[in-house]
Amino acid sequence: MIYLYSLGVFTAVVVLLTIFLLLAEKFLADYGICEVSINSGERIFEIDGGGTLLSALSENEIFIPSACGGKGSCGYCKVSVLSGAGQVLPTETPYLTRKEIRSNVRLACQVKVKEKLDLHIPEELLNVKLYKSEVRLIRDLTYDIKEVCFSLLEPTEINFHPGQYVQVLAPGPDGDVFRAYSISSPVQVTDSVELNVRLVPGGIASTYIHNLKVGDPVTFTGPFGEWRLSEDPQSELICVGGGVGMAPMKSLIYSIYHRWPERTCWFFFGCRGTDDIFYLDEFKQLQTKHPNFHLYYALSDIKPGQVWDGEKGFIHLAVDKHVKTGSKRQAFLCGPPLMIEAVTAVLHEKGLNDADIFYDKFD
Repeated sequence: MIYLYSLGVFTAVVVLLTIFLLLAEKFLADYGICEVSINSGERIFEIDGGGTLLSALSENEIFIPSACGGKGSCGYCKVSVLSGAGQVLPTETPYLTRKEIRSNVRLACQVKVKEKLDLHIPEELLNVKLYKSEVRLIRDLTYDIKEVCFSLLEPTEINFHPGQYVQVLAPGPDGDVFRAYSISSPVQVTDSVELNVRLVPGGIASTYIHNLKVGDPVTFTGPFGEWRLSEDPQSELICVGGGVGMAPMKSLIYSIYHRWPERTCWFFFGCRGTDDIFYLDEFKQLQTKHPNFHLYYALSDIKPGQVWDGEKGFIHLAVDKHVKTGSKRQAFLCGPPLMIEAVTAVLHEKGLNDADIFYDKFD
């Protein structure tokens, strides 16, 4: 009984001390107006001190990737803070490499604005915009994946590279959150954005998106992402995806065949069973128009009663079977980490270097 009493007193003291420190910071620590300078004064704004750098940038329509709502648990909101940020915090070090720390890279959600800050932000992030849209189309692709298309209202046009993504704003129990989804529409479509969204049990954003109706308003930011497609039409492409890793592959494939009808592309897509197959008929139609488009779906867990006469086993085995060594090539991969690692090992054996391999991992 005494132990429980002591534990209760200790907990109460900790809670009261935490509240006191938060109130003290809010009311006693007056940092005044602080200046934020970006890219050697290319852009300058002033803001009340005390908030996070991520919030300060967002308030000034500079949208840095952040999937956790500024809680310091995703590691996406990296910016170079050249001066004014103080020492790197323990909450940041798990997400920063030694090289990034030496280069003054910080997590914007963990940096407090207390004095003048000098930042370096890549130009492409400065061009990211906040988009207002409405749902144009929703259709089921599988039992847990929906295709959702948003018509752009403001701005009315988006320009992006194949393989980039947007961050959808979704209401959560503790406030709005942003979640990242790869764009599945091709780059020549500029008045709308199409996504493939898998329903994650308990997922804030996926549940929100799966319950949208045609005409509902949706806000998102973008585009983000560093995939860069070679402009050389002689460079072959190897695209490998699994699950909702389909989205950037679909964007890449339809983008290249709109611009380079004769370009060679190898597309490998991994599924568990026949219930997980989608877009296969559309890709077969594309294959009839473009003989240099090589299409392989592979099923790794075929259930009794399911009929399949295509590739069987994990998708990296199909890549190993059909991709030969040689040729000038780029590879784009999107799927679970184990898939990415297995496919990357195969591609190395086929002669591709890390500089030629772009990937997005998801759990």
